[in-house]
Amino acid sequence: MNKIWFLEDVNLFKILCPHYYADYKRSHEFGKYLKKEFIYFTDDSSTKVYLIDKGKVKIGYYNESGDEVVKAILSRGEIFGEKSILGETKHNDFAQSLTKDTSICSMSVEELQGLMLENRRLSLKIYKFIGLRLRRLERRLEILLFKDARTRLIEYLTELENEFGLKLANGDVLIKHPYTQKDLASLLGISRPSLNILLNNLKNENYLDFHRNEFIIKKP
Repeated sequence: MNKIWFLEDVNLFKILCPHYYADYKRSHEFGKYLKKEFIYFTDDSSTKVYLIDKGKVKIGYYNESGDEVVKAILSRGEIFGEKSILGETKHNDFAQSLTKDTSICSMSVEELQGLMLENRRLSLKIYKFIGLRLRRLERRLEILLFKDARTRLIEYLTELENEFGLKLANGDVLIKHPYTQKDLASLLGISRPSLNILLNNLKNENYLDFHRNEFIIKKP
């Protein structure tokens, strides 16, 4: 069976036929994690790359004041721990399950690097993915550090629009996303009540409408 099994269902790659991934799942026991269970901690050895098969995972760290900073919330088909490919020996963040039935498949860095040597297309896609992830993280941290909560929300909505947006017949943009309000509040570094106030203000200004896991960005 093709060794690149675990990348078949990754959002950014999609390079294999569907049956490869299904066949691997039948013959391999994936890691199972409960809600709030840690997959790895800061300073743990960085020796694997992880694929989310089911559920959601929070990537974050604690600043000098002991406050949690959420770098990303990832869902099915996304990879994390990828900096080990670049030579990172210890994690500088933590990974924590956000759902009660999170299922994760891992692959050793050595095996993945071997596959990258054998498959130039795979190697290019992985390095492109890492570059995009690092640029997005830099932008996210810049927004958290230097911009007010309303601006952070509007700029993050723009990110979601670019990633998930679907233009409607009337010109508005529908965004179907995988995040709860708690997820969004964590990503923006604000409380859930503050997020609700900001969302309702934008709704009253006819900037957007929102429902569970959906935003509609109003276009003039």
